[in-house]
Amino acid sequence: MSLAAVSRDGELLGHPKGLFVLFLTEMWERFSYYGMRALLILYLTKHFLFDDREAGLIYGSYGSLVYAMPVLGGLIADRYLGYRKAVAFGAILLVCGHFGMAFKARRPRGPWSTATRW
Repeated sequence: MSLAAVSRDGELLGHPKGLFVLFLTEMWERFSYYGMRALLILYLTKHFLFDDREAGLIYGSYGSLVYAMPVLGGLIADRYLGYRKAVAFGAILLVCGHFGMAFKARRPRGPWSTATRW
């Protein structure tokens, strides 16, 4: 990036620097949400062997919680964390969730393992 692209008043390419952070955060959040939506029913029905009705209920719960939990998260951020800590904490949780999905779960072993959905 050339020095001409960064102005002296905290702008980058004519926009505030915070706008780029906001855009990238929102992009990653949407990528995560729609990617999870696309894979959730597949994993529930093929890997965990839920029937379509149960998988649909979990899918609906996931979709509703995605839109309801920001209200609680906003209250916590406003009252206790502040916006910088809230964004950092949210990003860490998002990365931990994606990191956790990268590994295959081990199947349980023992006499009780046939009763589970694994």
